[in-house]
Amino acid sequence: MRVIVVGAGVIGLTCAVRLAENGYEVAVLARDLPLETTSSVAGAIWGPYLAEPADRVAAWAKASYDEFTKLADHEPSVQLRHGRELLEERTPDPAWADVLPDLTRVASPPTGFADGWAFTAPVIEMPQYLPSLVKRLENAGGTLTRAALSGLPSSADLVVNCTGLGARLTAADPTVTPVRGQVLTVAQCGLSEWLIADSTVVIPRSNDVIVGGTSEAGDWNLAADPAVSTAILERAAELVPQLRKATVLRARVGLRPARPSVRCELVGKVIHCYGHGGSGVTLSWGCADEVLALTNGL
Repeated sequence: MRVIVVGAGVIGLTCAVRLAENGYEVAVLARDLPLETTSSVAGAIWGPYLAEPADRVAAWAKASYDEFTKLADHEPSVQLRHGRELLEERTPDPAWADVLPDLTRVASPPTGFADGWAFTAPVIEMPQYLPSLVKRLENAGGTLTRAALSGLPSSADLVVNCTGLGARLTAADPTVTPVRGQVLTVAQCGLSEWLIADSTVVIPRSNDVIVGGTSEAGDWNLAADPAVSTAILERAAELVPQLRKATVLRARVGLRPARPSVRCELVGKVIHCYGHGGSGVTLSWGCADEVLALTNGL
């Protein structure tokens, strides 16, 4: 069966890899190549964010956590890192808590925070990880081609629509809306543990650190705001003082494709898989498994 996957962000590539490695003839068509997508901007730490419904998201997240844990054994762009998520008020354990074997409460949260969790999570270094997915796709016989499409193609046995915000056009779906995120990349300054505290994120990688961020619903602006960058770094340095001396390498903006609920379903000859909000990486393998199951069902 010939399958065309539209979209080359982390969702499109992961679905394409799953299908190609299971024997399907897969071609990926995309306006933006992987390192040009929102996925390439992501800090990409595992953890559901801006995605519903909770039960499906938890199942997809667990499948992805298990896959990333295996990948960490041999894929340099996937690392397991310990860290803390700080919370401003006492909060019940999240729906996905049972996925994490080492989840514990933060005993003494810093001033301004009432609660928190500590756990080990996969951190995915997207500048290296996205090309590794392309290589896996090509090794399995799949292809990736830049193509500016005005709609979904009709020349395949099956189309998988992974266009993110582009689904406003490809699926005529106005419920998909942007949530703008601005992040900084700074030089590595000796950090190994990640930190999430409300909208502040500090995610160490091998050679740099992602520092964020913002969450601006309905904002389409892709230009980084220098004043926002200054505020992000100052806010993060209050919690992680080492960042005060870190060299800022770049500021980038990504538009998360938010939707009231993630759409992953078969309609005719199209599998729609979009609307993952800030959880594209976190849900990627779980959703790819569901896309494979739907395809096998045909």
